[in-house]
Amino acid sequence: VSHLCQSHPGGEVPATGALGPLPSSKIVCFSPTAAPAMPRSQSAESSRREEEEGACISQDPADPESLLREELNKKMAELVQFLTVKYVTKEPITEAEMLTNVIKEHKDHFPLIFSKVSECMEIVFGIEVKEVDPSSHSYVLVRTLDLTYDGMLRDDDQSMPKTGLLIFILGVIFMEGNRASEEKVWEVLSMMGVYAGREDFIYGEPRKLITEDLVKEQYLVYQEVPDSDPPRYEFLWGPRAYAETSKMKVLKFFAKISGTDPTSLPFWYEEALQDEKERGQAGAAAGDGATSTASGSSSVTSAASPALK
Repeated sequence: VSHLCQSHPGGEVPATGALGPLPSSKIVCFSPTAAPAMPRSQSAESSRREEEEGACISQDPADPESLLREELNKKMAELVQFLTVKYVTKEPITEAEMLTNVIKEHKDHFPLIFSKVSECMEIVFGIEVKEVDPSSHSYVLVRTLDLTYDGMLRDDDQSMPKTGLLIFILGVIFMEGNRASEEKVWEVLSMMGVYAGREDFIYGEPRKLITEDLVKEQYLVYQEVPDSDPPRYEFLWGPRAYAETSKMKVLKFFAKISGTDPTSLPFWYEEALQDEKERGQAGAAAGDGATSTASGSSSVTSAASPALK
């Protein structure tokens, strides 16, 4: 299920739509079918077009088209690295810089490369490549879904953004009825090549990241299932997740990477709409409460004023 953006050490040409090798690393961009419970129908025509654009690599290494696609895969890998550095240094990036520093002689293929790399950045790292000036084709790299945490170690130049894994887990929890068993979470993550106890180039030790770091950051709640014997554990959204993002934003994210529309997923869409409504009502109540408090304070001050004179 993993394609679009994948690398393997040793120069092995990976499976469908994969990126070329990144030194001693593995980067996986997940196919839309890996999004939990969000299938995407793909017509024969769109499949044919994807193959023509280079998503599939010919098995014949001497085939000129295969060589080109392998070279383009390498360019995608280089651009992922280039953009990741720009994110770390918080520098904007222009199309001209990408063409000069990375794409070079493959400028004609830039739209395809940039499109796939942008998708890879968003899914794997949770980083959106956002255009800020269409006239100069300049972009900034920002965390998606308004999340403020990226899991990067500030004193470690090798650290990578980890927001993508957090978003994926939040999506699994939402789609599993707002609580997901530990078994279900690891089952889904295994489709992404992420396993408990196995060190990952991007996410470090995943179990520590998920059950300790993200819990400490209050994005996840990790708790024992009541009355379970033997003890089983489950994940819920933490208070920081509720504060920074919403079910609707998460749903739209997964719909986007699945190539569908949130309204085509009526069960989750209705729940996300209800969540938006409740958030709006809570905000209005908080605003009314603040107004009443201010008004009450003003009345008390006015009443007290004569005595103070």
